[in-house]
Amino acid sequence: MNLLLALDALLDTNSVTQAAERLHTSAPAMSRTLARLRRVLGDPLLVRAGRTLVPTPRALELRYEVGVLVQQGRALLTPRGALDPTTLKRSYAVRAGDAVLGELATPLLTAVRAQAPGVTLHFLPDSLEGGAALRDGRVDLEVGVIDQTDPETVVARVIGDRVIGVAAPEHQLSTERVTVARFAAAAHLSVSRIGRARGPIDDRLALHGRTRRVVATVPNLTTALLAVRSGDVVCPAPAGLTASTLAALGLRAFEIPLPLPEVTIAMAWHPRNTADNGHRWLRELVRTALTRITDPAKGKPP
Repeated sequence: MNLLLALDALLDTNSVTQAAERLHTSAPAMSRTLARLRRVLGDPLLVRAGRTLVPTPRALELRYEVGVLVQQGRALLTPRGALDPTTLKRSYAVRAGDAVLGELATPLLTAVRAQAPGVTLHFLPDSLEGGAALRDGRVDLEVGVIDQTDPETVVARVIGDRVIGVAAPEHQLSTERVTVARFAAAAHLSVSRIGRARGPIDDRLALHGRTRRVVATVPNLTTALLAVRSGDVVCPAPAGLTASTLAALGLRAFEIPLPLPEVTIAMAWHPRNTADNGHRWLRELVRTALTRITDPAKGKPP
């Protein structure tokens, strides 16, 4: 690149002195660079004609091409300005758990269509791959409960949601006061991608000397809510992320009489995308959409 810069200055000025001034170096140093260029290209490039230097035919051939290359190199090494989403033409693969995806897809798609009509979103289902898909570029952004850490993955908390119980309208826990005893006595569904039946609810019940009966495990929340709707079972769910879904399905939420940890919803991505303006824009849209879902008063763009 340094040789190209020197060659561009020499061919543009036809002067060793002026080229040296342009590149803030000395005339002897530029003379040595000219000698090196002559050896590399096998051509004298600039030859003496009286008191001036004139370009050879080879130098005239190179002048335009070298100028373009230098301009491209400078553009490549210049920090990008602010992103204009309206000019963005790009595809993003977003992987999210079903509880998040059901609420996120519509507001995110609406925002993208309004701001960047040239962007295509590919929503992918949750999986057990961890950071592998982020690492090899098959997934650009993961959103949900990030329960697997990877030293090559950046994880940022977005929101915290509280856990509630969900039951059919006619269920006892929907119509009567919910006590620890009544809650423990209900038939429970556990939501787990790997079929795990126990969790924080069981740990808290154990402090009261009680256990619950998990009649089934299901891999996603959508399946659990449909099962609750059609039977006498109950299941836990994140309150904010399922509010509209529960209303649409005609289900009732009830407070679980136990101190349960929050459900932390985060974003994860590979570090190569951290400084990318387009990726940063997408992350801001996701953060805004999720914040508005769980707390509309706080859902202002960051």
